[in-house]
Amino acid sequence: MPGQVGPISNEQDGLLAYLAQMRYVIKLTAHGLTPEQLRATPSASPLSVGGLIKHCASTEESWLSQVRGAEQKPDFAAYQENFKLADGETIEELFARYDAIAAETEKTVAELGLDHRTPVDHSVPWNRPDLDHFTLRWILLHLIQETARHAGHADIVRESVDGATAYPLMAAAEGWPETPWLKPWSPAS
Repeated sequence: MPGQVGPISNEQDGLLAYLAQMRYVIKLTAHGLTPEQLRATPSASPLSVGGLIKHCASTEESWLSQVRGAEQKPDFAAYQENFKLADGETIEELFARYDAIAAETEKTVAELGLDHRTPVDHSVPWNRPDLDHFTLRWILLHLIQETARHAGHADIVRESVDGATAYPLMAAAEGWPETPWLKPWSPAS
């Protein structure tokens, strides 16, 4: 996938394209990492690259579940676990799960449309008390925001792990040629 979203034909296409781009860039932060590096927490926070990707997948899955009318019960322990790759959990399994969630998001949007309404859960303090519903449009914008925020976190964590940054990682993952201003990332020897 190129570094920029391509032309879009309508609002729905644009929202889904930007969400796909943010999923892609957060997944890129894992490119070339060992299982230990995926779990590393080299900054002042307890965040890891693998944990951030898992959290974004879990967040999107939770919102889709809510859109489909499943009852949501806030569970702080489960929320905390969604920021960590479990022992034995692989990045390949996580990517497959995230890809399945993404496909379900696209299917749901196509079936329900952007104006579909989902009731607001007022049992949690972060939801606005003056709203009674979210539209699927709002939820997609929120998922873009959430994924982009955590992609930035993952960029910082990744750079702290081995010095890699976004465009050299993208160049390596996509096989871009080296230029005078951009050298694709390669593992330290």
